[in-house]
Amino acid sequence: MSRHVIVTGASRGIGKAIAQLFIDAGDNVVGASRSGEAPAGCAKSIAVDVSNSGEVNAAFKSAIEEFGPIDVLVANAGITKDGLAMRMSDDQWRDVLSINLDGAFYCARAAIASMIKARSGSVIFISSISPFVGNPGQANYAASKAGVVGLARSLATEVAGRGVTVNVVAPGLIDTDMTADIGAARDAMLAMIPMGKSGQPEDIAEVVGFLASNSARYVTGQVIAVDGGMSMGL
Repeated sequence: MSRHVIVTGASRGIGKAIAQLFIDAGDNVVGASRSGEAPAGCAKSIAVDVSNSGEVNAAFKSAIEEFGPIDVLVANAGITKDGLAMRMSDDQWRDVLSINLDGAFYCARAAIASMIKARSGSVIFISSISPFVGNPGQANYAASKAGVVGLARSLATEVAGRGVTVNVVAPGLIDTDMTADIGAARDAMLAMIPMGKSGQPEDIAEVVGFLASNSARYVTGQVIAVDGGMSMGL
């Protein structure tokens, strides 16, 4: 039976690969992004700024009216605005926190009521290994992604008794537009990866697919790093 799946940040990179995985599984996928772009196979594409709670609520309400209760939410939308902390502007800090953390909360809040009512569902947050290994110039990004982990674990305890699971996938160095132009930092990160190579968006998508499946029905409140061994022991 087709599931109702919402993927944020679905226009490119990891989000696009995740949306495509669920499309290939025959699910009704709503691809959300700021631009409104999403893979062609999505049942619906929506333009939404996840940092705006009103836009999120309206978009999710429309999706529920069209496709029924949300079975899977993948909160993937995220940005970077790197800079050393001592030179980081208020806007750099606030913009990253607004999209990466506030947006994740708004989306989860908008989806969770329908899951609780159905007594089933899966919320999967895309975080990062950045909070666990420490990357210079990413105080805002690391803080936002660490916040996502705290959000997920608190939410997991709140909804576990209602048949809803909440988990986190923490990607390492993945080949996307976001990591294409980081220069020497990329070489430094590669040197820290035991497997000696970067990952692909599909590597993240496959783990998300598992967490959203019945095979992971007893998995909740967990952080799963997909990073070639870079952050062992997080």
